[in-house]
Order: sequence, then C-alpha cells, then structure tokens
Amino acid sequence: MKKLNLFTVLVLGSFLITACTQKESQSQTQAVQLASAVVTDEIQNEKTPQQIIKEMAEGNERFTNNSLTPRDYQAQVKATAGGQYPEAIVISCVDSRVPVEKVFDKGVGDIFVARVAGNFVNEDILGSAEFATAVAGSKVVVIMGHEACGAVKAAIDGVEMGNITAMLDKIEPAIDMSENFNGEQSSSNNEYVTEVVNNNVRNTIAEMRENSPIIAELERNGDVVIAGAFYDLDTGKVTFLD
Repeated sequence: MKKLNLFTVLVLGSFLITACTQKESQSQTQAVQLASAVVTDEIQNEKTPQQIIKEMAEGNERFTNNSLTPRDYQAQVKATAGGQYPEAIVISCVDSRVPVEKVFDKGVGDIFVARVAGNFVNEDILGSAEFATAVAGSKVVVIMGHEACGAVKAAIDGVEMGNITAMLDKIEPAIDMSENFNGEQSSSNNEYVTEVVNNNVRNTIAEMRENSPIIAELERNGDVVIAGAFYDLDTGKVTFLD
C-alpha cells in the first residue's frame, strides 16, 4: 500500500471533522422540539385574564433568561391562517428595542400588538383594542411604557416638529401628573423620565376607560383586565404596575 502524503492526510482529516460536526449539528437540531401549537377558540375561552397575565410574566422571565421557546413558525402560520384567537392586546411604544412578542415569549396568533410612539390611545388605537376584546375575544389589555422613552423625553423638552407636536400633546397630562416629583424635572434625569413614563401609562388606562364604554363595561363585568406595565431596556424585565 502506498504511503499517504501529508497533504492527503490533512484533506482526509478535515473531511472527517466536517462530517462529524455536521452529524452532531443535525442530531442537536433533531433533538430540539419546536412548539407548533397555537391559541384556539377553546383555549381562549378557558383562560382567565389573571392566568393570561401570569403566563405573560412567565414568558418575560424566559426572555430575560435567554430561554425563549423554540417555535415552528411555519407550522403556526399555517395553523392560524383560517382564524385567530389572541389572548391579549399589548399597546406599546414603537421603540425598536422593545420586541413585544419576544418580550412575552409569544408565537404567531398569541397576542395583538398596537404600537405608537408614547403608547397613548386615540380613536384608532381604542378601536383596535375594542376589536381585540369585544370582537376577537382577548381578555387582557396591557399598556406598556418603557425606560428612557424618546417620546416622553421629547414631550418633557417641549419639542415641536411637524406631526410630532400633536402627538406629544397626548403625553402632556402625564407631565402634569408628575409635577410633585422630588428631584430635577428634566429629560436628563432618568428617574423623572421613568415617573412620567409610568404616569403616562396610568393616564392612558384612565383615558381608555373614559373613552371606550365597550372596554370599560368588559372590565366591570370581569371579562377583561386592563394592566399597566414598564419595560426595562437594560434587563428586558417587564414590571406590571399597580
């Protein structure tokens, strides 16, 4: 038998290592069970608002622990093509650092998401929330602000620019609610900004109850829970407000 030269040995060794690595990778992929189940009408009907909020909090814990549920998104896409039964609607800021579905470890068809800078409500957002709850059966409405919100900072600074001016007017009540804050009341003070952000969430909830008789009645009947929340940009943690 002819002796193999060094080049041939190196090539064969590289091939064997690559083959073993690919086989190991395929085995690991096959071992991961991808979640493909979606929320059905039956599941939506069975759950209480409190249970849904608890599961959202648990999903956020998985997010902060970097252990999101592996999902078969294509299977979920196909399963939800014929209808949707989301459990909640989250009204969030447009901030790109707040990936709402991932924040709560949710898949296709699990939740509605409405986004607007400053997470306030107007006629369109209220109409969307009414559709989510009264029509589509969602049992939870989450108004979620976040740390260092640019819209809130701009409102504090009195920014005026095109349509942004009218948008920031919606946040003014939260600034008024924060007038007794003990400390520097400026956009450079993170604690003050957080105070305004949380008051903006509370004001948004109050406006929803006042301007949407449909959702207010669902809440009075115990069919829907409206919850405020704060998202921490540094940790990904969601804290539900009292």
